[in-house]
Amino acid sequence: MKRISPSETFMAAITWAAALLTAGALLYIIGFILWRGVPYITPSLFAPVYNSINVSLLPALVSTVMMAVLSLSFALPLGIGAAVYLAEYARRGNRAVRLIRLAAETLAGIPSIVYGLFGMLFFVVWLGWDFSLLAGSCTLAIMILPLLLRSGEEALLSVPDSYREGSFALGAGKLRTVFRIVLPAAIPGVLAGVVLAVGRIAGETAALIYTAGTVAQIPPDVFASARTLSVHMYALSREGLHTNEGYATAVVLLLVVIGINVIAARIAGKIGGAHERV
Repeated sequence: MKRISPSETFMAAITWAAALLTAGALLYIIGFILWRGVPYITPSLFAPVYNSINVSLLPALVSTVMMAVLSLSFALPLGIGAAVYLAEYARRGNRAVRLIRLAAETLAGIPSIVYGLFGMLFFVVWLGWDFSLLAGSCTLAIMILPLLLRSGEEALLSVPDSYREGSFALGAGKLRTVFRIVLPAAIPGVLAGVVLAVGRIAGETAALIYTAGTVAQIPPDVFASARTLSVHMYALSREGLHTNEGYATAVVLLLVVIGINVIAARIAGKIGGAHERV
């Protein structure tokens, strides 16, 4: 029987302590939000029209969904396309590949307020879109693009080479192999990146204040101003008159994020199971 050294015992204890601390902090945050917000979830919070009395979150909820759909529509094809190029077509050690990866890592580390200022100057002022859903979604698309690119690339690189070799042996070409064999096998990893991207979209505030605005209405079109749930929470907390409703909005936002994670996990599990059976 192998003897466990004191250093291994110490590192195991540190690891378990860090895990328990992280789980405890998460449970505390969730419990505190539920304790403060659940008692104030009332039917008036879901009124179709916002006013200073009901401070309805329904327009913000609809705007959040629209913002997420638009942002992913812009960023997902670009991110996955770039990931496919980097993982499947680019030569290993290519200078362009290193430059793209460096740019993606740099963009991922830029504070969101900087993205907001860029979006305001470029989309709102220079392109003349004003404060709008389109300006906010384009800004968020730039923010989540590095995340989708890196997660998609890692998912593609994790697919075993035997999948590609088997496809080539059966006579399939490069393009067919990538889109019919490799990409479906990488879908669980791609969905993990999408979930993280949606979480960032749902939780973003600073960039959207400068680009999408804070108008509490269901936007009639993409050129209308809108506020998301996170911006709605910020506005209620800043005013100081509806702090309890702000916590109720936090509960709804938390449920939305958890629901997206559960749905994505189920989809990834079904796709992964179907691919393994094939």
